[in-house]
Amino acid sequence: MSSARSVATLDPGRSVVEQLRERVAAMERRPAGEPVATLPGLADLVPLHAGSTYAVDSASLALALAAGASQAGEWVGFAGCTDFGAEAAAEVGIELSRTVLVPDPGEHWLEVTAALVDVLRVVVLRPPATVDERTAGILDSRLRTRSAVLVVHGRWPRVSARLSVEESGWTGPTSGAGQLEERRARVAVHRGARPPQRADLSWPGVRPVAPLVDPLTDRQVREIRRA
Repeated sequence: MSSARSVATLDPGRSVVEQLRERVAAMERRPAGEPVATLPGLADLVPLHAGSTYAVDSASLALALAAGASQAGEWVGFAGCTDFGAEAAAEVGIELSRTVLVPDPGEHWLEVTAALVDVLRVVVLRPPATVDERTAGILDSRLRTRSAVLVVHGRWPRVSARLSVEESGWTGPTSGAGQLEERRARVAVHRGARPPQRADLSWPGVRPVAPLVDPLTDRQVREIRRA
């Protein structure tokens, strides 16, 4: 099994086992369904609730969903995210000193994720291509017991909501040298058969903005970066 790599260590002056036991006890005292801290830009769009699973289609959305709890002092974790970017995580508000990373859990991804759910408030998972109902159910039960939140980057059988980026662009100079100011994206939230709810957000702060108007194309962004 691949070992977990902490972005930052626990208190070196105390027993690691003792600290993890304290986290487990704290998680067990939390009721399932209670609100979990969410970034202001996402709070009205998709408030997070303990014991629930949310699916996203991009790494930026995964980071954004974990950032609120991290800013509130909770520990968060990432499993199977081989392209995890510490700089991008810090920009969106994730506290790296309270982040645990298991970039490649391999065939033991389920056991690793379950272990993270036991001691962390929010866990982001990039699962294998196919996950069946039974496997998902194992983690669903664990989430309710520990009052944690699972954010899945990819497909998952049952989720409270699915978030997807429908449009994305950058604001900044249209040509030549210059600094790109911010990324804007139209995010859609799907809940069952209900019509999707949409909002325009900006990164890295993840805050509501006016609707996208003539955003820079990916080609224009590449040209600016080469200038």
